[in-house]
Amino acid sequence: MIQINSLSKTYNNGITVLNIPHLEIPKGQSFGLVGNNGAGKTTFFSLLLDLIQPTSGTVINDKIQVNTSEAWKPYTAAFIDESFLIGYLTAEEYFYFIGDLRNQNKADVDALLKKYNDFFNGEILNSKKYLRDLSKGNMKKVGIIATLIGNPEVIILDEPFANLDPTTVSRLKKIIKELADNPNVTVLVSSHDLQHTVEVCNRIVALNKGEIVKDIITSDETLQELEAYFAV
Repeated sequence: MIQINSLSKTYNNGITVLNIPHLEIPKGQSFGLVGNNGAGKTTFFSLLLDLIQPTSGTVINDKIQVNTSEAWKPYTAAFIDESFLIGYLTAEEYFYFIGDLRNQNKADVDALLKKYNDFFNGEILNSKKYLRDLSKGNMKKVGIIATLIGNPEVIILDEPFANLDPTTVSRLKKIIKELADNPNVTVLVSSHDLQHTVEVCNRIVALNKGEIVKDIITSDETLQELEAYFAV
């Protein structure tokens, strides 16, 4: 379970970009985070991953406070943006590097990559291209699949549908749904795309100016409710 208590982030200019008094994300939940630009989605994920320090409050990942211990890292994986990649490596080199970090041998990594061959669509593996030379969409494919190496229990994906073509989006939604079917895996997805997020997540939280304005268990009415809120 992920627990948020009195979490806030205020920058030196005095602007508070995130203020969440309390939030719990149970183990095994597929959790969607939606909101406009500047709503605080990436800030929230950055705090979950201890990439930035909170102004106040705590993030607890399976009973571990993330900014005081690194014990949560072996079972947590994330892809926020291209800065998570290593540009001078090929895709294969990067996957094996992540595998080493997660105690996976080459055969383990190869078996996982084979499972997602359709997702790569023949554009990444064996291309001999450095990651820095891939398109943004293909960089994202690499980053997303790298999060799955080592069977993490918490997977965090920031804007995973952006820069992907329709076929890849469809395949990615299938991947996320399969992950969400595992009761031991918690998946957190942020996106501007309401429809995609509703389709893959069984709970949706909407942020506005850093605060939670909607917290919905996904139903047939959820997309309409969110569209109505953001249309105002």
